Amino acid sequence: MTTSYTFRSELWLYPGEAGWHFITLPLDVADEIRETTALLRKGFGSVRVTAGVGGHEWQTSLFPDSKSGSYLLPVKKTVRTAARLSTGDEVEVRLTVEGDT
Repeated sequence: MTTSYTFRSELWLYPGEAGWHFITLPLDVADEIRETTALLRKGFGSVRVTAGVGGHEWQTSLFPDSKSGSYLLPVKKTVRTAARLSTGDEVEVRLTVEGDT
């Protein structure tokens, strides 16, 4: 089973020394992913995905965020640099969730 999603959301910087950048998934997308991946989730409720922004793709995991009730998509520096993304940019995201069927 392969499920894909496309949405727009803001790139933001987690406060602290690590400097991780994330995109918070819209709640409707997060709810659907939560429902369709109940048996596929890994440790801490993470979900393996292929993500794409600005013509660049990478494999990563979504992480549940109790504060927003959604999932967080980490966006690594190499992707941000290649796609010329900065904190606060609204980004079009493509996600593919792949299951073990």
